[in-house]
Amino acid sequence: MQPHRRDAPRRDRRAGRGRGRLRRPRAPVHRDAARLDPRRGDGQNRPAGDGDDHRRCGVSLLEIRDLRVAFPGRGFRAKPVEVLHGIDLDVAAGETVGLVGESGSGKTTIGRAVLGLVRPSAGTIRFDGKEIGGLRGAARRAIADQIQVVFQDPYTSLNPSMTIGEILAEPLVVQGATAKDARARVRTLLDQVQLPSDALERLPREFSGGQRQRVAIARALAPGPRLIVCDEPVSALDLSTQARVMELFVEIQRATGVAYLFVSHDLSVIRHISHRVAVLYRGDLVETGDAPTVTLTPSHPYTQRLLLAAPVADPRRQNARREQRRITLKEAS
Repeated sequence: MQPHRRDAPRRDRRAGRGRGRLRRPRAPVHRDAARLDPRRGDGQNRPAGDGDDHRRCGVSLLEIRDLRVAFPGRGFRAKPVEVLHGIDLDVAAGETVGLVGESGSGKTTIGRAVLGLVRPSAGTIRFDGKEIGGLRGAARRAIADQIQVVFQDPYTSLNPSMTIGEILAEPLVVQGATAKDARARVRTLLDQVQLPSDALERLPREFSGGQRQRVAIARALAPGPRLIVCDEPVSALDLSTQARVMELFVEIQRATGVAYLFVSHDLSVIRHISHRVAVLYRGDLVETGDAPTVTLTPSHPYTQRLLLAAPVADPRRQNARREQRRITLKEAS
């Protein structure tokens, strides 16, 4: 009995003769996945855009100066634990600034401080020239439509008992939109994030993770914000879905001029999405600069270790990286 022709590619993979296909994928979805795969270590750079023009003109939408955040310590009479130590950061209108660092470095805390979810212990946060770090209550709600957020987990950030139409209409109704206007705006939002109009009457559980994250992006866009804090918005998605969602972020920014404060632990993701990158280590901002420079030729030892820790597909390059990382760690100690 002769094997069927369709089994040939499978035999090639078992025999090791199909490796070339993995390195040069032909299908668009596989090319996207390979391009962003952190194991490759060669993700694409973000092309220049409007954010570069605003930065050259000195226009800052978000200004953070000497930001410090402390949380109560554990135990009786324990001293507060400072998790951010004098952070200075700017985000221009229409620009994407990536925050990268290991878990516990403080990158998410910066986003939470900008959103008003944690109170700074010192320093200033200015949005469009106005201090917002200490705003509470009605004063904070007055600027809520200007600063929105996309959370990490698309499975828990959406109300499971509400339809997609209700989820997207809620912030519009809060703004005072009529039911007719809200419904028209919701249809526009669905088109903007490339979801079908029949999604209006469906529940979140009927969608995949990538589609749910598109709904979350549409919800953030609903009030017409000028800044969106993106807290690891693609880390829960598979590689091919990551690629499509990140391209969606770029397309939306080009169409609307919205700015992103993009939090991630993945250098490949940060390099692809960001105009500029800020690297955090244990609450300190250790390196900032243009995305290609920081993510490909970093100057700070910690950023160099982050880059060397990212696996690559080529075994020879991987072995060289391991050796270089061993030398770097030895020199640091």
